Amino acid sequence: MRISKNKFVSVTYDLNVGQDDERELMERATEEHPLQFIFDTGTMLPAFEENIKDLEKGSKFQFSLTPENAYGEYIEEHVVELPKNIFEVNGKFDDEGIKEGVTLPMMNSNGERMNGSVLEVKDDVVVMDFNHPLAGETLHFSGEVIDVHDPTEEEIAAMNQMMGGGCGCGCDECGDDHDCEGGCGDQDCGCNH
Repeated sequence: MRISKNKFVSVTYDLNVGQDDERELMERATEEHPLQFIFDTGTMLPAFEENIKDLEKGSKFQFSLTPENAYGEYIEEHVVELPKNIFEVNGKFDDEGIKEGVTLPMMNSNGERMNGSVLEVKDDVVVMDFNHPLAGETLHFSGEVIDVHDPTEEEIAAMNQMMGGGCGCGCDECGDDHDCEGGCGDQDCGCNH
């Protein structure tokens, strides 16, 4: 079976970042703890998926993603100083939770969720970086496909829980009154099966 839309995929990989002469191992997915996802459901970088599309179990891969195909360039304007009082809990600054190196879930004025990393805590402000941690980096992947199969109902439910909603079929119609039958066996679902 080859990797294609809505297949459950497991891969091992090493992710190195940096230029050819100075690469640093950033992340590793092993056989004991592989990267698992349902292909072409919007959970992975499109360029990552494009590079492993049509591979099958046992296929090895090696490719690089430039910042524009990964997490974008590092943008200095995404580093901002926020007033310390917005980090208060019961009128007191949260010294335990707000410290250098911590990543915090935040929301902008439009209600969009984003993660910010604390770069520095000053007297009156907290310096936050809202760039993705890998922004500006070239990503070098090398790995192997260790499994490709049609997802089980349990795998769809698990992926769904990780992503926070829907049935995992990508039909955008899944809700309490929509019966997608786990594997999208419902012909009226709107899925592209």
